[in-house]
Amino acid sequence: MGLPDQAGVMRNLKLLKCLRCAELQGPGSPQFFSVRTDTSTLLVASEYGITELDPRTGQVVSEVSLTAEDYLPEDGSGIVVGIQDLPDQESVCVATASGDVILYNLSTRQLECVGSVDSGLTGMSWSPDQELVTLTTGQETVIMMTKDFEPITEVEIHQDDFGEGKFITVGWGKKETQFHGSEGKQAAQRKITEIQPAMAWDDRRPRVTWRGDGQLFAVSAVCPQTGARKVRVWNRECVLQSTSESINGLEQSLCWKPSGSLIASTQRHPNKHSVVFMERNGLLHGDFTLPFGKEQVKVKELLWNSDSTVLAVWLEDMNPGEDGQLSTYIQLWTMGNYHWYLKQSLNFGTAQERAPSCMSWDPELPYRLHLLTRGWTSLTYDWAWSTERSLGDDSHDNANVAVIDGDKVLVTTFRQCVVPPPMCAYELQLPAAVNQVTFHPESQRTNDLAVLTADGRIFVYSQETGNQSEPSVGASGFRVITQTPELKKTYSVDVDQVEPLALRLLLWLNDDTFLAVGCGELPHQSRLFKLGPSGAHSPEQRLDIRSCVPVDGHVISMCHSSRTGTVALQLEDGQIRKVQWDSSEPSVVEWRNSSGDTVHFALPCVQTALGTISGEEHLFGLTDRSRFFVGDTEIASGISSFVVYDTFLLLTTHSHTCRCLSLSRLSVKGLQTALSSDSGQNDETLRRVERGSRIVTVVPQDTRLILQMPRGNLETVHHRALVLSQVRKWLDSLKFKDAFECMRKLRINLNLIYDHNPKVFLDGVQTFLRQIDSVTHINLFLTELKEEDTTKTMYPCPSSTAAQPAPGGSGKKVDIVCDALRSTMETENPHKYFLSILTSHVRKTTPELEIALQKVHELRVNPPSAENAVSAEEALKYLLFLVNVNDLYEHSLGTYDFDLVVMVAEKSQKDPKEYLPFLNALKKMETNYQHYTIDKHLKRYKKALHHLSKCGVEHFTECLNLVKDQRLYSEALRLYPSDSPQYKALSCAYAEHLMEQQQAEQAGLLLWRCGETPRALQAFVSCSSWRHALCVAAQIPLPPDQLALLARDLAGKLIEQRRFTDAALLLEQYAKDCEEAISALITGAAWEEALRLIYLYDRQDIIETNLKPALLEALNNHSSFLEAQRTLFVRHKTRLSVVRELKEKARLELLDEDAPDCPDAELFSEASSVMTGTNASSKYTHSNSRISARSSKNRRKAERKKHSLKEGSPMEDLALLHALTEIIHTVDRMQEEVHGLLKALVLFRFDSQAAKLQQEYGEVLHLMEAAIPEIWQEDRSQNHTPITGPNSTANSIMASYQQQRPPAAAQQDAELFIPPKMKHTVKWKLSILN
Repeated sequence: MGLPDQAGVMRNLKLLKCLRCAELQGPGSPQFFSVRTDTSTLLVASEYGITELDPRTGQVVSEVSLTAEDYLPEDGSGIVVGIQDLPDQESVCVATASGDVILYNLSTRQLECVGSVDSGLTGMSWSPDQELVTLTTGQETVIMMTKDFEPITEVEIHQDDFGEGKFITVGWGKKETQFHGSEGKQAAQRKITEIQPAMAWDDRRPRVTWRGDGQLFAVSAVCPQTGARKVRVWNRECVLQSTSESINGLEQSLCWKPSGSLIASTQRHPNKHSVVFMERNGLLHGDFTLPFGKEQVKVKELLWNSDSTVLAVWLEDMNPGEDGQLSTYIQLWTMGNYHWYLKQSLNFGTAQERAPSCMSWDPELPYRLHLLTRGWTSLTYDWAWSTERSLGDDSHDNANVAVIDGDKVLVTTFRQCVVPPPMCAYELQLPAAVNQVTFHPESQRTNDLAVLTADGRIFVYSQETGNQSEPSVGASGFRVITQTPELKKTYSVDVDQVEPLALRLLLWLNDDTFLAVGCGELPHQSRLFKLGPSGAHSPEQRLDIRSCVPVDGHVISMCHSSRTGTVALQLEDGQIRKVQWDSSEPSVVEWRNSSGDTVHFALPCVQTALGTISGEEHLFGLTDRSRFFVGDTEIASGISSFVVYDTFLLLTTHSHTCRCLSLSRLSVKGLQTALSSDSGQNDETLRRVERGSRIVTVVPQDTRLILQMPRGNLETVHHRALVLSQVRKWLDSLKFKDAFECMRKLRINLNLIYDHNPKVFLDGVQTFLRQIDSVTHINLFLTELKEEDTTKTMYPCPSSTAAQPAPGGSGKKVDIVCDALRSTMETENPHKYFLSILTSHVRKTTPELEIALQKVHELRVNPPSAENAVSAEEALKYLLFLVNVNDLYEHSLGTYDFDLVVMVAEKSQKDPKEYLPFLNALKKMETNYQHYTIDKHLKRYKKALHHLSKCGVEHFTECLNLVKDQRLYSEALRLYPSDSPQYKALSCAYAEHLMEQQQAEQAGLLLWRCGETPRALQAFVSCSSWRHALCVAAQIPLPPDQLALLARDLAGKLIEQRRFTDAALLLEQYAKDCEEAISALITGAAWEEALRLIYLYDRQDIIETNLKPALLEALNNHSSFLEAQRTLFVRHKTRLSVVRELKEKARLELLDEDAPDCPDAELFSEASSVMTGTNASSKYTHSNSRISARSSKNRRKAERKKHSLKEGSPMEDLALLHALTEIIHTVDRMQEEVHGLLKALVLFRFDSQAAKLQQEYGEVLHLMEAAIPEIWQEDRSQNHTPITGPNSTANSIMASYQQQRPPAAAQQDAELFIPPKMKHTVKWKLSILN
């Protein structure tokens, strides 16, 4: 909340409601009244008694006579000196001048005299907590009593002592010898001015006022020695604290500011009349001058409102007018930024019956003022703060804000200047005090304003449209940036109400039409006036009431939408009405929404505005308790101010943020959600602001938002949402310069210029260059380029906008933009844009430094003659600014241009002793060797190899060493002819490298083709490439015995690798050992091939010795293996069913407990284990991601742990699925092997054994095939619909939803949920065994 002292800065007091009751009639004339807070009635004391009035109904609630009990004389000469409502005692206390203190019980209607003072009473004042009461007596004493009227003490008002707060003199000598500053030495000789006695009209009565906390009270009384008034401050124990200094011209009014800082009084100076302020120590502290002559008025009373923001000054003329009567005024003053503003002036005229008799602020509602006139007319005014701002939303509107200050209107045009109040752009001087200001709503005329003054006239000021084009130069030579509008028309308005402020809530609709609200005929009614010019021709035009519409209820706000023409009213109970004003007879109808339902605010709002949300017009409202409504929906609380601008709603909150929301993209519900939720990191709608900031206005078609700080100063902020919206508009309309300047100034990332619409930018590159027209700015744009798409990261587009346009081209963004800009710059003006062209080369993803350096070198060799061309020195200096000098030096070296190298080196910090010897050595070398040396220095080894290969045979050793060091074998082989010795040497070196890399077969191929057959043979043997080895052996050629040994050696290696068929071929054909060949085939279960060799070499004996035993052994092994697999399969399948039941049970229990994310959520199901990344699998997947980078060994270990079959492990279901899949695949792969075995068994009459094997294998296959749907069916049904219904909770629904979404992290296990497929194409069964 802002400091209350600053409440009036840039804001005006707007009259919300006026209750007027003229039909009341009480006995005598009112002398004092007190507000009864529990019933909101007025307890009025007159010379005859007490009258209770209800200003809302205009009725007298009760009366009690004080003359009947002889408390007051019956002749009407009695005087009441004070009255106070006492809610705790349900009584009212009245003090009379004769000395009686009377208590009247409001419930029992009993009168009681609780005390009497013989010397009479001059005043009564209760402490704010109503625990103490002070009475001033006719003997100039102060009596303090408790609320039960038990005396505490009585002290003399006039005391010689200063009080407990007496100043301490530290002994600085006499006044004549002291330093007097700007007053000069004359101050030492100045005689003390004689204190003048109090004014003749002063009633000489003491005035008592309490501080808001009830700890101190002040008494203003006329000093019997000097006749002048003095103020003394006493504490709660009635001990004198301080006495005011002698103040000439101090008057009777006295009021202590409730916040406790100052005591207000008035002082008449020789040349002015002021309201002055005293501190509690009696010293003066500030003042302001009343807008009257020094002898024109007298101040009857000063009254602070309860929150210390408004000071009411009640004045009366000192000299009667022509009719012999005195005029009465009430002024409302506020202070902001150390300036006092006269916000409202009420002139009650000269009629005695209309003059206020008593006045009081409401003790509970700080902006409600109660008045009672001498003619018993009750007036209750309700005020509220309002910012009067112009209503335009185009660039012609100057963002005007008008501040009322007495008879002046201070206007600040925030488009041109932001000046702190009380200064302003220009002042409008009016002939009378100003009450209201309203701006013209029509486009192009929103800078025009109408001013309603206290004497009932409307002054219309208009600004010539031509004056807005260029600022003019005034007579003083200073530039005039804002033209003061001229007075165009003056209207007088006649309303049939004699009291001031007959019109309120003035609204300017069009040229000569105004709407205003006035009091109704009945207390509960208002009247809506439509004002238009009269037809009569006269020097001063008149506004007549064209129509008057009675409204049931009190209208407290009225707002107008210039876009739609809608006028909305709000009644004091929150009801909303729509005014149909454009017809000949205006009417007021209920506000209805698009569904036809009536809409009203839940609470009355002190600030309202019209706006459109999703195509429907709504009324926005803010209550005095900071609750924000849109129609009948409460959107947020804790809102301190708001404004509707274009399609945006801007709000400031008590949490010190400023929100800017787009109404075109949000519904009412969306608005509520947006304000209740926390914003993200890149949320453009939110901005932190200083504590207590309030919105003053928004500059239309700009990015500026004007905020006022609690201390009164103004700040301009550029809200990110406004800035981005405006930048996007500029970019869409190809206003690149406006967008660029705004983004550069407000530090918006320049990548947005391209990212907003890549295609439009690339199509408009030429427009972009011509508008920017600054090499520096183009360079700035190029240097900020990065691959990030800012529309997705820093400045995400609002969700409901259309999809982003397709990228402007294929490839990397930075390269596309650099190439597009460079080609356009080279076409437009290569000399002018030379530095930008260099930047486009350097900023590419792979910087093209050599090209940039070459262009600088060309510039040096052929300097251009164009005027705007840059020199080579400037270009190189700029290039060094962009690139590290060492990198540039090395790239220049890579161009082999020594002039360029020297040019760069000279600009660097390198010592010539370092680089000159190196360069001189290079210059002496042969060209190719020179280039090789440079490339090797720059570690460009491929280029170095290319140059070195051209240097001749004498450098081949160096070349071979380079190839070996940098492993450039493939590149080197391409540089030499295949028949050259260098090629052979390189091939041998490459083969050695491949052997080291365990690629012996490729090494053998290289050695074989270059003629190194012995080494090739070794290579082929080492990798068991037996066919290549035998070919090389034949080419060598090897003798038969060595060939046989080679074949046996190779066969041994192949048998180790379980390549039995290949081994048998070697043994049979090359080693000529058929028995070993047959043995190898039998070992490898190649039954048919073994039989072929047995009968080929006539070795039937082997059938009995080797083949049949091997067949029976294989039969037993297969039978045992199938039985083991069947048992394991059934066990895993049974366990999987149990695990699934347990997990489903746990999942349902957890859902019932609304805790889907608790640690035991890993028991949901195997679907949730894998298909959701948030529950069970998270601890495994996360740990695996860390392990995966270490080693394959650790990776395998983690995988084994993950697929652990240990009962009760978190992912046992996955492990079981994995194991079942492996069993099925293993058994299914045996079909061809079993088929071969069956054929061999049948051949040798092992029919019964073969039939048994065929039956066992068939049963196992059938068992698995039948189980597949049962095992994997449940997984297919995991994607069931979410659990919803009346018994569901938000957590249970979210948990069931999460089971359906497989995150990317779980894809590695997704294959487990695919049922394995078995081979049905293999005909493995033998029908002869059926």
